Amino acid sequence: MDLFGGGPKPNAAKIGQVKAWVQERFMLAEDAVVMVTELRCTEPGCPPLETVIAVLEGPGSKRQYKLHKGVADVTLEDIAAIG
Repeated sequence: MDLFGGGPKPNAAKIGQVKAWVQERFMLAEDAVVMVTELRCTEPGCPPLETVIAVLEGPGSKRQYKLHKGVADVTLEDIAAIG
């Protein structure tokens, strides 16, 4: 049973690639945490899929970026343009 809206799950390999791109883009330390989440939206005017990237580098240090596309469509150029 899928409690979070159904549909196919994002590709784990692609999520790993996006995390690696973020790690390189911001030259993060090895202990930094990068979370990549794909969200579905049904609200009017909201893109159907959104990728949220959170970077946690330590206590009180959190950055968040949103891309108005699904994880499968995120490119290296998208990551280069954030921040």
